[in-house]
Amino acid sequence: MDEDLAQIESQDRHWMRVALGLAVRAAAVGEVPVGAVLVRLGEAIGEGWNQSIGACDPTAHAEVIALRSAGRRIGNYRLLDSTLYVTLEPCPMCAGALVQARVGRVVFGAPDPRAGSAGSVFNLLKSPVLNHRAEVCGEVLAEECGALLRDFFRARRARPSPGDPFTLSAD
Repeated sequence: MDEDLAQIESQDRHWMRVALGLAVRAAAVGEVPVGAVLVRLGEAIGEGWNQSIGACDPTAHAEVIALRSAGRRIGNYRLLDSTLYVTLEPCPMCAGALVQARVGRVVFGAPDPRAGSAGSVFNLLKSPVLNHRAEVCGEVLAEECGALLRDFFRARRARPSPGDPFTLSAD
């Protein structure tokens, strides 16, 4: 393996572990365990974890929170030359936000066969009709990322509570 490629893969695993730590924070407060960290020049400039349930905000996904955090930190909504690490493949909304922010690279953990927009269902991050495309690297620490999600939903189904958005209604 090429030395540069080995270093990139090592960095990808490191930052994905940081994103996994953020996903664990989300799970601890009852949110879907997805975490994201935005990195530029080897430094984390933004981070986030899902907060949609607690914030009653459907846009409060980990990626969007990380983009907002980074934008405030650097004073610009254009996040050129940055890499987003996220534990679950971005949905269409988040992929669109990543394109708007001009994020250069997206690294995701678990693929999302229902709404993945980095190649699984849609490929918004590489769409030739959009004005920006991002490099995509998928399935970094996919097993760990997927296990966290599976365990979260398995536990929710085993112990449903009134008002739980993940409990199916008989209505």
